[in-house]
Amino acid sequence: MAPALAVYTDGAVAGKKTAAAELEALRRRNAELEREVAQRREREEGMRVDLERTRARLRVAEEAEEQLCAQLGELEAEAVAHARAYQLRIKELSEQLVLARRGVLSHGAASSSSSSLCSLSD
Repeated sequence: MAPALAVYTDGAVAGKKTAAAELEALRRRNAELEREVAQRREREEGMRVDLERTRARLRVAEEAEEQLCAQLGELEAEAVAHARAYQLRIKELSEQLVLARRGVLSHGAASSSSSSLCSLSD
């Protein structure tokens, strides 16, 4: 029975070595997975920080856009007001020019007829 006992002992030792090797392989794999998880968490945190920065820049850009739109609206309203004022001024000046021409023509016609009368009386 001694040989059977020796074979059993050798199998148990071989089983222990195999189990120890499997355990060591599992520990290495576990450590590797933990490193990967840590790296991914670190990358995720970096992405969160980048996302927050991007959100902050977006808020600033949106506020700037709103301000620019408001300023543009004010400038457009001012431009329309100036255009209307210029149109009114041009209309006034055109009317003054028409009246002046009429005055010159009527004065010129009156002068011509007076000149004609003066030359006839001479």
